[in-house]
Amino acid sequence: MSAQSNPWVSAAADRMGASEPEAAMPPASGPTAPQPGVPAPDTGLPRRSHLARAAPWWLGVHGGAGESTLAALLPGSLPAEHRWPATHATGAGEPVVLVARTSMYGLQRVQLAATEWASGSVPGIQLLGLVLVADAPGRLPAPLRDLATVISGGLPRVWRLPWMEALRLSADPTAVEAPRPLRRLLDDVRSLLPAAPAATAALTEREAPRAHHHAARR
Repeated sequence: MSAQSNPWVSAAADRMGASEPEAAMPPASGPTAPQPGVPAPDTGLPRRSHLARAAPWWLGVHGGAGESTLAALLPGSLPAEHRWPATHATGAGEPVVLVARTSMYGLQRVQLAATEWASGSVPGIQLLGLVLVADAPGRLPAPLRDLATVISGGLPRVWRLPWMEALRLSADPTAVEAPRPLRRLLDDVRSLLPAAPAATAALTEREAPRAHHHAARR
């Protein structure tokens, strides 16, 4: 689906017209680089080399986190397929946003990934933040809420997305009207990626269909 027919993209484009000021970059609320003294976990997410470049990579730390859905909604981004991307990036490194559900399993997986990043075990990664996607309707139980708060303190930014029944029922996420928290997430990520067009220029005509094919399967 093209950006012209994608309501998630076109709505954001309307808000970002020539007469509108550019969105302010969301400030970091936590560490933006690995921290000295953080021990590396015994196990972590695997790494995978990519020819393509993405702005950003959505890294679901477990199956069903929503990385492919987010990639479908933001042109230029790609799902990392549950692996840290390893490329020949220069400068700040590959831009990555972690994605997890708010179940106990999802939070434990993202805690592992956050610790791995904080320890410096995954060089070449520019971690932009974490997207926590509600795993069920309603308020989080206290144990999950407390763990999410602890994890959030160790990451640059955290976006929280509510339960979206419309996405659950739709085979095409781009055809669903975006709730405000999701529109804000996409706008924030765009503002963190001033070089997004250049970063995606290396995605060749041969690679692009393959990337979309993988996204459709996940």
